[in-house]
Amino acid sequence: MDRIKKLAEALPQDIDCAMITSDVGRRYYTGFPSSAGVLLVTRTGATLVLDSRYIEAGSKRVTDAEVVLMDSDADRQLNELFEKYGAKTVGIEAGYMTVEKLFGLRAILAPKIIDDPRLQEIISDQRKIKSPDELEKIKAAQAITDSAFKHMLGVIRPGVSEKDLQLELDFFMLRGGASSLAFETIVAAGANGSMPHAVPGENKVSCGDFVTMDFGAAVDGYCSDMTRTVAVGKISEEQLKVYNLVYRAQMAAISAVKPGLPCNEIDAVARDMIYSAGYEGRFGHGLGHALGLEIHESPRFSPKCDEVTRAGLVMSVEPGIYLDGQFGVRIEDIVHITDDGCDDLTHSEKKLIVL
Repeated sequence: MDRIKKLAEALPQDIDCAMITSDVGRRYYTGFPSSAGVLLVTRTGATLVLDSRYIEAGSKRVTDAEVVLMDSDADRQLNELFEKYGAKTVGIEAGYMTVEKLFGLRAILAPKIIDDPRLQEIISDQRKIKSPDELEKIKAAQAITDSAFKHMLGVIRPGVSEKDLQLELDFFMLRGGASSLAFETIVAAGANGSMPHAVPGENKVSCGDFVTMDFGAAVDGYCSDMTRTVAVGKISEEQLKVYNLVYRAQMAAISAVKPGLPCNEIDAVARDMIYSAGYEGRFGHGLGHALGLEIHESPRFSPKCDEVTRAGLVMSVEPGIYLDGQFGVRIEDIVHITDDGCDDLTHSEKKLIVL
C-alpha cells in the first residue's frame, strides 16, 4: 500500500481532505523533496501543487499524485481543487504552521479548516514505523557517520579548535556520500563539554580534555545521529569515573530496549544508574528520541513520555553527565527496535579512547 493511499484511508470521517504544507510531510508522502508546495490528499485522489522551480522534476518523480503547476492565483487554484474533490472540510498538519498562516488560510479557503491534532497524530503514527527502504537509508547515513568518527581520531590533537574539528567532520561526511548533514554538528572540548548543545568556536583542545562530538549524516533525507566523547592525554580519576558510568548506563539502556515498554521505563534504566551514583541533576535531557526524515521525531525516551515502544522504531540512546564549568560526557547510538529487542545501528567504538 502506498503512503498516500494509506493516509487517505485513515482520514477521520469529518475530514474530507488532508492539506500537507510542510517540507517533510510532502517528502514523506510523495518521495519528492521541495522547499515549497501543497499536497492535497482525499479519499478519491491526490494532487501535488508545485511552483516553477520544482514542476519539471516533480512531474517526473511523483507517481502517486497528480502534479500541477502552481497558478499565479494560488488561492483560487486551491479552492478549485477542493471543489473538484468535493471537499467541505480540510485537515492541516499541527506543528508546522504559524498562527498567522492559519488565520490567513481561514480567510481565503472555502472549506472549513479542521485544526485539531487528529490529522497530525495520524501522520506522526504512520511515519514512526520505518519501512525496509527507510531503514536502509538510515543505515547508510550511519555508516558514513561511523566512518567520520574513525577519521576524526587521526585529526583530534592539542591546539586544534572546535570549529576546525566541526568543519573537518562536516566536509568528511559530505565528501563521503552524505546528501546533507542531519543537523548542525556539535564539538565541545574541555569545560565546554558541560553544555550539551555547545556551539563550536575558537576554543582549542588541550591535554587532559574530553572532546565530545555529536554529529550525523543524512542520506536521501534520512538522518543518523551519534555522539562520542574521547580523551586527549591523561585525564583525572573523576573524568574516568564519569565516563565509565555513562558507558555502563548506555549499555544497560540499550539492553533494555524492546517493544512493549513505556518509553519512560527505558529512560529510567540509565537515569537511575546515573542518579544513584551521585550525579542527580547532572543528566538533564531525555535518554533519546526517534528519528527519520527529521532528527527529532516522536516518541522519546524521557521521564515524561509513557508511549509504548513498537517494533520498527529507530531511536537514539544517549545518556550523559555534565559538570558545570568542568567537563561533560555523552555517548549516543541509534537502535532499530525489533520484535524481541533491538539492533544497534552504530558500530563505532565507545569504550574510552585516549588520544
